[in-house]
Amino acid sequence: MREKRVLVERFYVEFGKNILIMSRIGKKPIEIPQGVEVKIDGNTVKVKGPKGELEQKIHPGIEIEVKDNSIEIKPKRNDSAAIWGTFRMLLSNMVNGVSQGFEKKLIFEGVGYRASVSGSKLVLNLGYSHPIEMEAPEGISFNVDKNTIVISGIDKQLVGQVAANIREKRPPEPYKGKGIRYEDEIIRRKAGKKAVGSE
Repeated sequence: MREKRVLVERFYVEFGKNILIMSRIGKKPIEIPQGVEVKIDGNTVKVKGPKGELEQKIHPGIEIEVKDNSIEIKPKRNDSAAIWGTFRMLLSNMVNGVSQGFEKKLIFEGVGYRASVSGSKLVLNLGYSHPIEMEAPEGISFNVDKNTIVISGIDKQLVGQVAANIREKRPPEPYKGKGIRYEDEIIRRKAGKKAVGSE
């Protein structure tokens, strides 16, 4: 791996630094919906919309320009191409978050398993000797509908992390499927032990 990196570096040195690696994701402009405002303040991008406001630090190797109701992202140098597409997706998620928001749904199954919302807390009864209380981080809201827990927010990464934290309180087991799983998660079931019949 190290030898490959050295060869790439030598290629740029010998054949010119103006060769730009293209990114199919990075070069796509991000459309700015109506009601969303994007500002570049020094090395920070701020995105404000109907659902809230988010900000992201700009990598020094990335150039951002707002024009014609869209955001264009370009790497300033070749060694920034690796984060070009990633940074574009981060900004795209910010725009979608403040305009539409994100949500994750969790399904819980099990005899006696219950979930409820008390103020900003999610209260889980998952077969332990005591209920589990989880405080919603700033910008996150909980909702429970029958056996479904809905986590909502404008920060996609935070919504996903909170959902993962809830799921790990009682991961689904492979025999009866009891536990907490993502709405679109498929649990591979295992066959239980079979009783040996007497002859």
